[in-house]
Amino acid sequence: MIKFLIYFLQSILIYLFFVLGKIMGLNLSRKIFSWIFCVIGPVFKSKKIIDKNLHIFSKNISDDEKKQITKSMWSNYGKTFIEYIHLNILKKENSHIQILGENNLMRPIHSDKPVIFISGHFANFELMSMEITKKEINLATIYRPLNNFFLNPLMEYLRKKYICKNQIKKGIKGVREAIEHIQKKNSIALMVDQRVSEGEKINLFNKPALTTTLPAQLALKYKLEIIPVFIERKKDDNFIIEFSEPIQSDKFRDKLDLSLKLNSILESMIVKNPKQWIWTHNRWK
Repeated sequence: MIKFLIYFLQSILIYLFFVLGKIMGLNLSRKIFSWIFCVIGPVFKSKKIIDKNLHIFSKNISDDEKKQITKSMWSNYGKTFIEYIHLNILKKENSHIQILGENNLMRPIHSDKPVIFISGHFANFELMSMEITKKEINLATIYRPLNNFFLNPLMEYLRKKYICKNQIKKGIKGVREAIEHIQKKNSIALMVDQRVSEGEKINLFNKPALTTTLPAQLALKYKLEIIPVFIERKKDDNFIIEFSEPIQSDKFRDKLDLSLKLNSILESMIVKNPKQWIWTHNRWK
């Protein structure tokens, strides 16, 4: 009952924020919610988890660097949050984004074979699937539903309407759906940086972290390429999205060997821009 009430009150507040964000417009709402999240974010998320994660990331990191990274993370978090209600603008426009490695992005069309796109929670991470579908590449996206069942229907609606119509909930059923999509020559997109209870303990910054092996399993079973995708928000709130050279899955021994490679790629992305990765996930629990 208490959880029900908490979720209800959270949803009322967030729906109110979305209405205000819609009224204010994209640019102003980004500025306002960047500030709001910098103020209220630390109240709701444990500073201990963030500090622990940053210490694993670098044992030599200073307190000042921690503050800068944490503040920038919350700022980006706030902007990404309010951008959900403006996804129609991001879907329609192209001037806000620069695509690097477009040949890699177009691999599924050029090779007439699906691929697996992987990324992490950087900048506005939803743009990966959005930009892939804009190129008319057949795609299915694996996502984790929100715990808040009052909010989740809205988020699923927004994702299906503006990001990717084929949304797969993570879990056993989701794995079966992913296989069905691959068999239909649909590519798969997913984030590989969340802790998953059913995952394997694989090193991330030299410390074991529960890691999904799903992209490795699918790539090995169906002989698919894996394309890492890095997204970065620029100071003007435009974006750079880079589609890297494909990883050939047949060069790896097994799912653990390939998953370790994917974690090393994730590490390089985090090192490249630690201020825009979400440090609140308890990856090394």
